[in-house]
Amino acid sequence: MTAIEPAGNGARRGRPPGTSARELELVALRLFTERGFDATTVDDIAAGAGVSRRTFFRYYDSKASVLWSEFDHEVDTIRALLNGTSDELSVMDGVREAVIAANHYSAEDVPELRARMNLIATVPDLAASAAVHYDAWERAISEFVARRTDHPADSLYPLAVGRATLATCRAAYEMWAGRADADLTVYLHVGLRALSAGFNDETLSTEPEVRMRRKGTPRIERV
Repeated sequence: MTAIEPAGNGARRGRPPGTSARELELVALRLFTERGFDATTVDDIAAGAGVSRRTFFRYYDSKASVLWSEFDHEVDTIRALLNGTSDELSVMDGVREAVIAANHYSAEDVPELRARMNLIATVPDLAASAAVHYDAWERAISEFVARRTDHPADSLYPLAVGRATLATCRAAYEMWAGRADADLTVYLHVGLRALSAGFNDETLSTEPEVRMRRKGTPRIERV
C-alpha cells in the first residue's frame, strides 16, 4: 500500500466508497507528495481525478481544504453524537463514546494518514491553518460540557475539558500512527479513560472559587 492508497475498499467512517470527493482527496494527496503542495494546482488535482475545476470546487473551497476535510467531518460527527448523548452517561463517558464513535481508523490507514500529517506539519500555509480546525474540535467538546454542567461555554471547566480532550486525542493519534499495531480507538479509549478520572461529574458540577491572597497571588479555594 502506498501513502495515498485507500485502505481496503476505500470506505472509512461511513463514507461511501468511490465518491468524487474521496477520489479528489486521494489524487491531491498523491500529487502533494510527489510534486509538493505549492507546486500542485487545483487544475492538476481536477485533471488527475478526471473532473472539471468546477467539480473540484463543488466539494472543496481550496486545495488546502482537501487535507482538512476528514478532520472537519470528524468535528461535525462528534458534535452530532454529543447532541444525542444520553443524560444517563457521565460527561466524560459521553465525550469518550462520541470521540471513539467518530474515529474508526485501523492500522491499514496509517500510511495515508502519515502522509497527511507530514504535509500539515511541513507546509507553512497548512500549519498556520491548523489552529482554526483544532479550535472547532475543542468547541464541539466545550459546548457539550457547558450544556451538561450549566456553565458558560467559555468558562474554566468547559474550556479545560475541550483542550485537555484534544491534547489527549492528539497524543493517542501520534502513538497509534507511530506503532500501527492496533485500531486508533484502542489508544483513544485508554487515554480518554485516564483523562476522565480527573474530570468526574462531581468536580465538573461545582464552580471553582478563586480568592486573592494578600499579595495578589490567586489561591484556589475549591476545585
